[in-house]
Amino acid sequence: MVRADQRSGKTPRPSVWLDDRERGGRRGGGQPSHLDRDRITEATVRLLDAEGLEKFSMRRLAAELDVTAMSVYWYVDTKDDLLELALDRAFGELALPGADSGADSGADWRDELCALARAYRALLVRHSWLPALVGRFLNIGPQALRFSGAVQRVLGRTGLPEHEVTGAIAAVFQFVYGHGTVEGHFRDRVASTGLTADEYHHRAMTEVLRHPDASDVIGRSARIMEARGGDTVEEMLERDFTFALDLLVAGIEAMVARGRG
Repeated sequence: MVRADQRSGKTPRPSVWLDDRERGGRRGGGQPSHLDRDRITEATVRLLDAEGLEKFSMRRLAAELDVTAMSVYWYVDTKDDLLELALDRAFGELALPGADSGADSGADWRDELCALARAYRALLVRHSWLPALVGRFLNIGPQALRFSGAVQRVLGRTGLPEHEVTGAIAAVFQFVYGHGTVEGHFRDRVASTGLTADEYHHRAMTEVLRHPDASDVIGRSARIMEARGGDTVEEMLERDFTFALDLLVAGIEAMVARGRG
């Protein structure tokens, strides 16, 4: 499929955040006085949360805002622009340590790193459409950059040499990305059944254990989960996430110690 910007010979714009042109009047129609980018972005996030990424469209958004689709084009050029704006709006929900946080403030990098990881996990679960957009766009909006800056500052206080900081960021936050993505999909699936997470888990495990090809592996998994403890799905997810995060923090500490040795 040939994009409009390819047919026109224009180079595709890499990010909506690199567009410094004035909005308005480029796509025809009258500019609606009651709209602005913030309201459009807020409605986009609300629709994505309610209906998911696959059902989102400019027409659906326009109907939500009670305007014509052409009215929305006063503020954005494409649907991708809207998705990129929504992505950054979601990152604005993250609580971040202050820019003055550091060794002098008495803050422990371990606590702050774990807090950032937990906040990111919660964001991915809360907005299950978000993981599909994280790697799709440059993610250089103001809120995403605030988050990236906070992560860099915290990892910069670990004692790792500068050339290893990006690897530590990848280890921690790509783990969180994977965990949060799977957890978000699981919660969406559970919600679609009308069951609680515990009911869904119990029913699924019961059925799978009856399947001869899966019973051996799943049976071992069940025994591992039983040994781990946790009476509810919520407790099991939390225990696994906490232990995995502890492993990553311990790994960073071990690498720092090895470097000093």
